Amino acid sequence: MIIKSTLSIDLNEQISKIDPRIWGSFTEHLGRCIYEGIYQPEHKTADEDGFRQDVIEAVKKLHVPLIRYPGGNFVSGYNWQDGIGPKDQRPTRLDLAWRSMETNQFGLHEFMKWCAKVNAKPDMAVNLGTRGVDEARNLVEYCNFPKGTYWSDLRRKNGAEEPFNIKVWSVGNEMDGDWQIGHKTAHEYGRLVHETAKAMRLVDPSVELVACGSSNHQNTTFGTWEETVLDNAYADVDYLSLHQYYDNFDDNLEEFLGKSVDFDRFITDVVAICDAVKARKHSDKQINLALDEWNVWYHSMEDDKKQKPWTKAPHLLEDHYNFEDALLVGSLAITLLKHADRVKIGCLAQLINVIAPIMTKTSGDPSVWYQSIFYPFMQVSNYGQGIALAQKTDVPTYKSKTYEVPYTDSIAVYNPKTHETVVFIVNKAKDKIPFTLNLANAQFDSLVAATQFAGYDIHQTNEDQSMKLTPLNNLTVSKDHVNADLEPLSWNMIRIKTEV
Repeated sequence: MIIKSTLSIDLNEQISKIDPRIWGSFTEHLGRCIYEGIYQPEHKTADEDGFRQDVIEAVKKLHVPLIRYPGGNFVSGYNWQDGIGPKDQRPTRLDLAWRSMETNQFGLHEFMKWCAKVNAKPDMAVNLGTRGVDEARNLVEYCNFPKGTYWSDLRRKNGAEEPFNIKVWSVGNEMDGDWQIGHKTAHEYGRLVHETAKAMRLVDPSVELVACGSSNHQNTTFGTWEETVLDNAYADVDYLSLHQYYDNFDDNLEEFLGKSVDFDRFITDVVAICDAVKARKHSDKQINLALDEWNVWYHSMEDDKKQKPWTKAPHLLEDHYNFEDALLVGSLAITLLKHADRVKIGCLAQLINVIAPIMTKTSGDPSVWYQSIFYPFMQVSNYGQGIALAQKTDVPTYKSKTYEVPYTDSIAVYNPKTHETVVFIVNKAKDKIPFTLNLANAQFDSLVAATQFAGYDIHQTNEDQSMKLTPLNNLTVSKDHVNADLEPLSWNMIRIKTEV
């Protein structure tokens, strides 16, 4: 069978404007994400704040606009006051979530300084596991109130004269999971969100709040959890979170690449639940989604079991991603764009060392190296901006163990600032695929760039930094269509100047 793929777009038929925060990321006090990742005062590239400048430059290449912090499971046992004030007075604590030693040498002020250096805004998580309403309202006051109160003046005493003005707040983390410290039933959590949100907004009415949805699509409480939480807190929050990680323990490529189908269903299911609660409550308010943890995660799990507990910055969750992981990450990113009307926040989890696109070495060169997943995420974060276009696709499917999978995943976006149409395509077939893009109600002008990530063994990783984007040369552009030959198992991006 000869497989062909066609994508037809009309610049007047749009899904939604893309919220840039969809390309956010996540940093947690876990493993070497913070220590030996972001913060390492003794490193040769460290600046005056102890931040690794090689990491800062790497993060800037991803242009992540929003970074979630400080967790993750970590936050459900965290006291944020441990991480403020003079460093020589900060306590060392047991982190029960990851059974590590937390020195608290990096805390709230350090995170805010680092965000400014990488041009990102914070998504601050509050502890609703071991703490609660008091924790949340005091933290908002510390961060956002100008001056003249205990907490705001303490912030100023600690070196931040002006408020941080943090707008996005995650109200707890994965509270549906029994692994979570302070795990709650949906009703308990929903009631706590209602009361916590009330207090936070009394301090700062402008905050945007993210409530915990299901921590994965397969969780036994999925569906009933979302419905019950929103029954209690629909009017109090702006976003419902989704978390999802995928693995390939079975080493089944076709099944693994088909997991983007599950990702799409997960988003669609949660949107339906949100809208059902909206209808039942006769509400005019729309709840949007924050997919604030998503990635591939499984390579390191056996090694993690061998780690000695109660050490500082242990090598935890250090997946070394291979080529097939990059293909799935590309498909998951395309799926986010297909739901840009409801997915407004996304956080690739995580950013540095821990299930991350960026890895560090404590010594030697290169001191920073890029994983395979760095390349598709870098391209969507830089060029997946503007307006997501509705698409009509004509592509055959294959049947994996679980899913009916299109041989290509694709989407086009139009960026009115640059007058570019940008197309992202994943070829999941083991053969070349002729690809055609058809355009209506506009004209293509000239090709800006066309790249591919292709030609690697599916199990190849990038420790030697041999992986790279290469030109996509077999391509022609006319006024109303583009033709290209997609290499087998490839990630592709095409950018074309467009006259509207």
